[in-house]
Amino acid sequence: MLFARHHESIRQDSVHGTPRELQEYALNQSMALIGECMIELHGRPESELKQGFAGDTFNTAVYFARLTRERAWQVEYVSAVGSDAFSEAMLARWTREGVGHALTARLANRLPGLYVIETDDEGERHFHYWRSEAAARHMFDDEAEGERRLEQLAGFDTLYLSGITLAILTASGRERLLEALARARLHGTRVVFDNNYRPQLWGDPATARQHYRALLEHVDLALVTFEDDRALYGFDSVDALLAHYAEIGIEEVVIKRGAQSCIVMTAQGREEIAGETVEQVVDTTAAGDAFSAGYLACRLQGGSSTEAARQGHRLAATVIRHRGAIIDAGEMPVMT
Repeated sequence: MLFARHHESIRQDSVHGTPRELQEYALNQSMALIGECMIELHGRPESELKQGFAGDTFNTAVYFARLTRERAWQVEYVSAVGSDAFSEAMLARWTREGVGHALTARLANRLPGLYVIETDDEGERHFHYWRSEAAARHMFDDEAEGERRLEQLAGFDTLYLSGITLAILTASGRERLLEALARARLHGTRVVFDNNYRPQLWGDPATARQHYRALLEHVDLALVTFEDDRALYGFDSVDALLAHYAEIGIEEVVIKRGAQSCIVMTAQGREEIAGETVEQVVDTTAAGDAFSAGYLACRLQGGSSTEAARQGHRLAATVIRHRGAIIDAGEMPVMT
């Protein structure tokens, strides 16, 4: 049963033909996503660069907001930006996408992070980052203001963050966030984690594993890229990965495997859901973020894990046919 640890009163009774568990999820109307939105530049050296805004959890926030707009979901992004013109433009973009920023700090004398996507002829990406002093690193550093915003996380039905969120925070900010997640779950808030392991953001794999384990104690649903966990833990099989999450006690795990089928493990068992064929891959940026948005938009509104995986595959397959992390709203696929 999805997230059953925090909703033990949910039973498999049916009311009007709908399992009580799924009815409860259909009532979910708020999600806060925590992380970093950066200035994105896309192109090749010595050519004109296209500028936008992106970041792993932000990409998921945008796609999730688009997919749930008709249901009037509240989607908030929790981060920090500066007081510069790019930060102003960034917040304006969030608003246009239906992503709120009431819990995003405004830090004087700080700037957003920046990255460049260089894409080769095969659609593979090469990233170049300028983010070591980005505002988002310090989103929870202010003891009073940071705690005030963290306390509000317990008011959301679902919280979403990633391994990148965890990596960019200062030590004090990371500690405050973990404490806030524990408090939020006591209020019934569900926590979703996308592993998104980036070795360059950590001093060494052992340090990353330590912090991941501390966070995973507070997670209900893990959206896992297999290659990332293989790099972090040395897993050589899906079975080993699933055993790891089962030992921690996470009851719903989705293993993303790029163009291959995904694997979903719930209390009802294990299933494999095929992806969609894409004839020409243009840019794989944000494919995993899009999958997560499609999966959650379906799952949190009453869909089965099978249906949710298909929606995730469909959105990811559309995104990789376009350049950049976030496609134009008019290119969004019909999600059935």
